Amino acid sequence: MPGHGYPMPLGLRVTRSAKVLERAFNQAMISAGGSAPVWQILIACKQRGGWNQNELAGSIGIRGATLTHHLNAMEGQGLITRRRDPENRRVHIVELTTAGEQLFGRLRQAATSFDRSLRAGLSGDDQAMFERVLDVLVDNVRVPVTSRGS
Repeated sequence: MPGHGYPMPLGLRVTRSAKVLERAFNQAMISAGGSAPVWQILIACKQRGGWNQNELAGSIGIRGATLTHHLNAMEGQGLITRRRDPENRRVHIVELTTAGEQLFGRLRQAATSFDRSLRAGLSGDDQAMFERVLDVLVDNVRVPVTSRGS
């Protein structure tokens, strides 16, 4: 048990840390006029215009119903447009508006500032090691160590 002479399990520490960072990042996005999910949607739309909703949901890891909720709000705010795909009328194509482009710029500045504050006090070697460790942790849950012959 953590705090009783036992080390905190790594998974618990990572999970708790991720929650703290996620809340702080979302607050930074809210302060800049958006939210973390809105930022993810804007990035995806900026990187590749003309996503259909299913592709967009898959690219950012948000379930369809949750994405629809965010897209409805973003469309209501004039940040995106959705139009029917002429080749498949059941599919909606999502694109940024001018207001969406402007919010993207503000959120990009907030995200860059947040990232800079996270990296404070970490050397380039520390950052590279941290990224490698995160990659290993992700790989370890995707392919359990026992099935890799270790």
